[in-house]
Amino acid sequence: MNERTTLEKIAPTVEEAVTEGLTELGLTAEAVDVEVLDNGSRGLFGVGSRQARVRLTVKIVPSGSETGSEKHGAAQTKATSPAKEAVTAEISEEAFNVLDDNLLFISRQTVAELLEKMKIPAKIEVRFGDLDEEGQRPVLVDIQGDDLGVLIGRRAEILNALQYVVNLIVSKQVEHWVQVNIDVQGYRARHERQLRQMAQRMAEQAIKAGRRQVLEPMSASDRRIIHLELRDHPGVTTQSVGEDPTRKVTIVPKE
Repeated sequence: MNERTTLEKIAPTVEEAVTEGLTELGLTAEAVDVEVLDNGSRGLFGVGSRQARVRLTVKIVPSGSETGSEKHGAAQTKATSPAKEAVTAEISEEAFNVLDDNLLFISRQTVAELLEKMKIPAKIEVRFGDLDEEGQRPVLVDIQGDDLGVLIGRRAEILNALQYVVNLIVSKQVEHWVQVNIDVQGYRARHERQLRQMAQRMAEQAIKAGRRQVLEPMSASDRRIIHLELRDHPGVTTQSVGEDPTRKVTIVPKE
């Protein structure tokens, strides 16, 4: 097989990125070719800092020779902490198919490193979502694990903050804006389904009572779900009233 296995790593310095990559692959420096993609920058007083990024490519070993993984198999059995083990990508053939896409890889690594710093073990899956109205595909990050309520918070405040930070970091790494949508144990999917069901119930109530229904204050993203759900409703229209953070959706029956 002529295709060479590659792995990209992001860390505060080039040396740390290379070391983490070698540990993940279970190889020594002699077994890989290292390409520095970004030397990183400390910025000014911590502002505008950028992490280093390297690409490790496993060298092709001639047939019959001892492979790096066989020679250094002990490195593969090195113990890791539960959090590190849970959030580190498994270097399998399937994983490399994902790592080939730089954007998905950077998104996953960013979330993994943040969770590791928070000491929260979890499984992370990334994929592209459907095309949006502007023809762009958002990156969807799904976090699975035990007792992850701490990542959601009241009214998803912590989850929204985590998503905001990840969007900034990933967009800075790839040097263009990327929409990264993060979900924890299907919370957003359940929440969106509940909002859509509530929108339909309140629409029917508005029609039956013959007067507008004012919903409780919501975030911009929640209001958007209500507006989209009732956009083509034959009996009602919707509008947002008030100022953030108490802005509300009003469902108005059509005359």
